[in-house]
Amino acid sequence: MTDDDPAAADADGVAVAAAAGTSHAAFLGPGRTPDGGLPVRFFTATAELSGCGHGTVAAQAVRLARTALGELTDRQHTSGRTFDTLAIRRPAGIEVWFDQGLVALRHPAADERAAIGAALGLTADDPHPTDAPCVAAPGAPRMLVPVRDRSALFRVRPHFGRLTAACRRYGLLGCFVYVPPVGDRPGAARMFAPAIGVDEDVANANSTGCLAAHLLDTTGAQTIAIEVEQGDSLGRPAGVLASPGAGRRASRPGSAGWLWSATLTESGRTASATGGVHTPCHFQLIAHRGSCGKAPLMGEYPRPDPRTCGNGRTT
Repeated sequence: MTDDDPAAADADGVAVAAAAGTSHAAFLGPGRTPDGGLPVRFFTATAELSGCGHGTVAAQAVRLARTALGELTDRQHTSGRTFDTLAIRRPAGIEVWFDQGLVALRHPAADERAAIGAALGLTADDPHPTDAPCVAAPGAPRMLVPVRDRSALFRVRPHFGRLTAACRRYGLLGCFVYVPPVGDRPGAARMFAPAIGVDEDVANANSTGCLAAHLLDTTGAQTIAIEVEQGDSLGRPAGVLASPGAGRRASRPGSAGWLWSATLTESGRTASATGGVHTPCHFQLIAHRGSCGKAPLMGEYPRPDPRTCGNGRTT
């Protein structure tokens, strides 16, 4: 996280991320855009990103920390989009909310599914028996790939060269391989994005929001609350809660280490002609637990109580 230099080139952003050895680097721009947004740009060691959930949380936490305020309601501008943010001081740190916006969903073509599955090294027994892959785009598209159980998930050993080539061929940020949550049992996931210089991410907030949108769309439920555990394969466990219609607090009872959270405000719920799902009157909350190295935030709040605003689905 650093302040942006308007005179710097894109290559400088890439160089900063590479030199820091971090998965992402966030640059806080000066001034405001005409629609009131505070500019923030995100880079990996290979390219600029159209958005970053981790970086947005960090950026808004830093902005609040630079003031004496208890909370800061503001707007962020990233990649041509300006959206609402809210940062709140809590006893254990800073809670951050932001509007993720529309999540567009589509079914991948057969060759796309085959190329990604082969690059991930999936066997014939690994796919989930009832859930199917989906491409979800809160901005940058990524493929959500369900597998049958945690054993299959932890056996995944991608060929990163092939996965990079396949993601670039089909215009994908990466792949979110997951076991869906069932009942009270959390799901589990691993995020691979070698095409942008991140072989495996510790935890991916935006992809968890995408999964919530996918499950909301495919189950026909009016609301949904999911928990997805991530980072275990890297020895840095993290947990993510996502719940359209949830309140503004979350935790993982009994969790060790640091917790940070982001909430994506959404509303009503509509499905567009291209399969997008948007929930403008709800809150989609994301929280992380564990030793994932993020800023220490909120450890004592209860799991959200999902509720719906009663809007039906339209197409």
